[in-house]
Order: sequence, then C-alpha cells, then structure tokens
Amino acid sequence: MKTIACSAPYGTGGLGQHLAHLVEDARADGSLLHYYAPAGRRHDDRFLGLRTSGLAPLVVRWTPARFDPGARAAIAADHFDRSVACVLIPGDTFVGFAGQALRRFRQARRIGYQTLELVSPTCHVDYVRAQYAAAHRIHPIERPWLNEAQRRKCLKEYEAADVIRVPSEYARRSFLEAGFDEARLRRDVLSPDERFVAANRPGHGRFDIVYTGALTVAKGVPVLLDAFARFGDRDARLTLVGGWTSRGMRRLLERWCEEDGRLRVAQGDSLPYLQRAAVYVHPSWQDGWGLAPAEAMACNTPVVVTEDTGMKESVGELDCIVPTGSADAILECLHLLRSRASPVVAASA
Repeated sequence: MKTIACSAPYGTGGLGQHLAHLVEDARADGSLLHYYAPAGRRHDDRFLGLRTSGLAPLVVRWTPARFDPGARAAIAADHFDRSVACVLIPGDTFVGFAGQALRRFRQARRIGYQTLELVSPTCHVDYVRAQYAAAHRIHPIERPWLNEAQRRKCLKEYEAADVIRVPSEYARRSFLEAGFDEARLRRDVLSPDERFVAANRPGHGRFDIVYTGALTVAKGVPVLLDAFARFGDRDARLTLVGGWTSRGMRRLLERWCEEDGRLRVAQGDSLPYLQRAAVYVHPSWQDGWGLAPAEAMACNTPVVVTEDTGMKESVGELDCIVPTGSADAILECLHLLRSRASPVVAASA
C-alpha cells in the first residue's frame, strides 16, 4: 500500500494538483493507504491532517530569513519533512516530493517501507540551479528560492530513491544527462482540472495578454514585462494573476503599473482571466511541466511557452515556443498572434 506526502494543499497550485493526481491514481487502483498534506479532499478518510508546530514558522516570519526566498523555502520544506517523519505510519511504498522528503525517506526505511518514490516536479536540481542563476544574473532584483542547502538535500533524495517520477520528457532528459539510470525514472502524465474549459470571449476589441502563477524572476516575469513594454498596441492589456514573494519584485511591478496603464496585477481564480485571454504567456526559465499553460490550452487560449518548460511537448499549431529569456522572441509572437486575432476581433467589435 502507498503513502504520499506533499507540503502543498491537495489540489492547490501546481504542486497541489500534482499531489491530487498521484492520490487519485492510487485511489483508483486500490493502492492508496494514506496521504499527508496541509489540507486534503473534503471528507476523505485517507487524508491525514498534519499539525505542525515549533520554531520554523517564527524563524521564517521574524528573522532575516524572511528576506531570503531560498532560506524561507528550505526552512519550510525541512519543517514539513520533520513533521511527517514523526507521525509516519508503516506501509509498502512511500512517495515524497523533491526537496522535502529526505527525513521521511530515512524514517520510511526504518519502519519497513520497501519502495521509496521521489516526485520531481522540476528538472534535475543542478539544471534548475543553472537556469535560475542565469535568470538572476540578468534580473538581480531578488534572491533565488533555490539555495545550496536545498540542492544538497535534493541530491541526497535522488540517491535514496528507488524511483524518480518526472512530469515530462524534458525533465526526464535532464536526469539522463546527469547520469541517472533510465530504469529508475518514471513518467507521470498530468492534466489540468476539468473546470478549465473554453467560454465565449468578449467582443470588446481588446487584446488581453495573461500570465498566471508566482510573480518571480525565475518565472520570467521581467522578461514578459520587457516584451510588453515594446508591444505598442494601445488596445492591449497585460494581466499578471499571482503574488510576489519579494520586496524587489513588488517594487518593480508597482513601478511598471504606474508607468503603463495597460498593465495590472490581480489575484484570485485564474479561470475567468484565461477564458477571456487572447493569449497566455509563460516565460519561465524552467518548469518541469507547466500547469498554467496547460490550463490555458484547456480554455482554447493560444499559449507562448519557453524551450525550458515541459509544456513545449504539448503545444499546437497556433501556439509559440520561444528561446528562454528572450523578450524579443515573445514580442514577435505577440505581434503574430495579434495579427491572427485582428480579423476576429474586428468582426465582433
């Protein structure tokens, strides 16, 4: 029987959706024992709620660590890892997510688990680090969320795992290039929630560009802002749906919003924005899969993705794949998609 643990709430965000996929697959084949997460599916007898305590939340909130995304992420992941390890129930297969599973792996072995599976939502950690380093050299407005402590922990998890689960061929190849045995790699096939469906788009003549997700350098937000600033269409609007995690990004976005009235930052459910969008842009420096562009495609919204996202394997003829970090290439795609949309917009206006 299988036990799964993830620090994201069931069904929330990319990580939580990945958790939900694993849980429901195991439930369907009768192998689900329990799963641990901050929140689970309602009235689910297989969900084990986890009450965390200790100094970690206080350290993240009240010490200089709050200014360092990497330190915050490392502390939070280790805190969750320790909390689950303390209450782990015996089973056959344990499934943990990369960066937050090392202590649980060790405890799982102690109490008799035969198989350890590691879910890697991203590429190999060394490739991720290289991509993020390149992004932050160009846009040094915040610190990266991946630090050396997390990297070392991931490498130890890779060594301990019997199986590493990856969400795309792009991610799988990063492990092969790092020297991993192909037999240890398993591909997960993911899909967006069923509520992401197409809807009638408004005929107001506006060219709505949308991005959803974390507003960070690693996700390529500054690259998208650069491209949009040079996209001279007065009827264009760029909506960034998400939240920032650093003062540097907050200040950057506040300045851009003041200088360009076509730009806005929003929060909440991404579905209505995707259903109204003329194009969705995902300028990420690295995504093992890419939930947000998958959701956009489910809404029949054309997407622009970089070469460093697993979703490049699923795009259609009306979508664009651009070199990572290239504002020029994104700008070219915006012009192309605008020219395709213009006759339709004019007819409906």
